[in-house]
Amino acid sequence: MTAEACASVTIVTGGTFGLGRAITVDLARRGHRVLAFGLRDPQVSSVALGFEALHSELQETGLSDQVEVMEADVSSSDQVQGVVAHTLERFGRIDGLVNNAAIGPLGSVLDTDELLFSRILDVNVKGVYLASRTVIPHMARGGGGSIVNIGSGAGYGKANMAAYAASKGAVLALSAAMAYDHFHDHIRVNVVIPGGGGIVSGMSVGRAGGDEQAFTSREAPGTVAGRRVTGKDLANAVAFLLSGDAATLSGAVIDVGCFARQGGPIPGRPSHVRKEQP
Repeated sequence: MTAEACASVTIVTGGTFGLGRAITVDLARRGHRVLAFGLRDPQVSSVALGFEALHSELQETGLSDQVEVMEADVSSSDQVQGVVAHTLERFGRIDGLVNNAAIGPLGSVLDTDELLFSRILDVNVKGVYLASRTVIPHMARGGGGSIVNIGSGAGYGKANMAAYAASKGAVLALSAAMAYDHFHDHIRVNVVIPGGGGIVSGMSVGRAGGDEQAFTSREAPGTVAGRRVTGKDLANAVAFLLSGDAATLSGAVIDVGCFARQGGPIPGRPSHVRKEQP
């Protein structure tokens, strides 16, 4: 059996830019054969660079042979089926699926128009549904697999994120249901939440008007490590859940950023200087 045949085969939705790009590159470094797909242009509220940036990084790191990139819309059933068919034709099987594709414009229900609300749900929830339902039969026939869905602390409700919060709350519930439904197929379904506030991504910077320096200068609770979460931190958790080291885990939610699962925020650093008594 060749090395290519032994390597895990993983599909990453929205894997061509932003945090998905970090996941794609990290999995390739770890030896996965990755099919990364997404749309070529930055999406609403995001400033993430697209295909060209990913191709450049893969060439610079010598990982081009590990990753295949396709343009496809995760909210289109036909296009998702095309991605899965191509993956099976190219690599022969599918071991892992990372449902990362998402859009996250800010807004309350009053200032989110109906078309945008529908688009957010189409990408963030329907996309998870379509990719999973297309991949699961092949995983089951192959003896099992691992699905990792990228969640958000907003899934527990956050201000000015009505549609995004609704979509990420749905991802939490859908993931738990899938974990139950496919337990006996040996298909593990887990969620990773990038939290801690201040993670630099195309979506977060886009929400801040596209100025990364201004975004990173804002105070953020960060993590217990004393710094903000990075795409690499997120990718580490994803890789663990895809690996055999997580063989018994399903239905779990891993919060990479400390307390985002509870909705946060982390309290500010306490002052240990007592006020002088009058």
